[in-house]
Amino acid sequence: MAGALLEQAEKLLERGIHPIRVAEGYDMASRIAVDHLDNISQKFDFSINDIEPLVQTCMTTLSSKIVNRCKRTLVEIPVKAVLAVADLERKDVNLDLIKVEEKVGGKLEDTELIFGIVVDKDMSHPHMPKQMENAKLAILTCSFEPPKPKTKHKVNIDTVEKFQTLRHQEQKYFDEMVQKCKDVGSTLVICQCGFDDEANHLL
Repeated sequence: MAGALLEQAEKLLERGIHPIRVAEGYDMASRIAVDHLDNISQKFDFSINDIEPLVQTCMTTLSSKIVNRCKRTLVEIPVKAVLAVADLERKDVNLDLIKVEEKVGGKLEDTELIFGIVVDKDMSHPHMPKQMENAKLAILTCSFEPPKPKTKHKVNIDTVEKFQTLRHQEQKYFDEMVQKCKDVGSTLVICQCGFDDEANHLL
């Protein structure tokens, strides 16, 4: 539409009409068009509990045959997402609070809306729950493993007793770390670095 307006403006310039006059004419036409839209517009009343008017309105924008089989589901998801972050009193929506995460594979029916946080990271243990509600996060900037010395060293273990002592110290270190996470009430630990296998077992 903007290209068509510029094309018509070029014809007016060729006829000797000053560019300012052309711009003023377009500005006046814009105000007339907006006023006309206000006159012919229809108001749809909706509420958080009744989103059917919004769903029906948005369904008119999806005409692709690809999404036809789950059209309503794909419409309800963005409607609910917008309402979740919208300030209806101020008529303001912060779209930065809505994130779209794409995954390869699956089908359209697998699309879902998550009211919370999606952590797109690998699980440290295969038996960890994939979804948690009302989770209390503990975000660690250190690794969940024994500290590594900054200098090179070598430990000689020549007896079973020495090996057991080393294992006991590692076990004690992990027990203390896990206990600290429990003391603060965290139910989900997110680590910037890696998790030791022993720590995974204790968690």
